[in-house]
Amino acid sequence: MITELNSKQVEKISKALGDPYRLQIMDMISKRKDFMQCCEVSECFNLAQSTMSHHLKQLVEAELLVAEKEGRNLRFTINREICEAYSRYIARLGF
Repeated sequence: MITELNSKQVEKISKALGDPYRLQIMDMISKRKDFMQCCEVSECFNLAQSTMSHHLKQLVEAELLVAEKEGRNLRFTINREICEAYSRYIARLGF
């Protein structure tokens, strides 16, 4: 269990969440109880495949999403542990 994030992790997460498309992606996937296929995510946006891959990669690198290979495809789910740790960090700031 992750109890605290270091400053590098907080910075990376904040940058990843600083894009409206990535916020929408997180919102969509968070509403699922299980994984969401990469193609399902992509279908919801009018973006080039390379742009969509970039956004998903940023979220995975910030550890906000967990990516799992399923055959030739990827599927994503929210990393709730990291999201909760980030939420606790923000709450401590007193906003």
